Amino acid sequence: MTTIHVQHIGDKAVLPQQELNRLIELARRWEEIMVQTPDDDVPTVDIMRLVEQGRAFDFWKEEGEEIYSAGDGEPV
Repeated sequence: MTTIHVQHIGDKAVLPQQELNRLIELARRWEEIMVQTPDDDVPTVDIMRLVEQGRAFDFWKEEGEEIYSAGDGEPV
């Protein structure tokens, strides 16, 4: 039995290269296959969508008191 470890990100799946190679090797035993890979590991648009949907940076949109002042970077 072969165990495949997969992490899902949206509608995509990420798995270790070694396990992908094993899947390709097994598939080629049964039929000819073609593997297509994008130029980038993760397209910029997908990263932007993930950040937007994650809402981790929503605090930047909030109005209110400033948390930092011009003097925060000066030595004490």
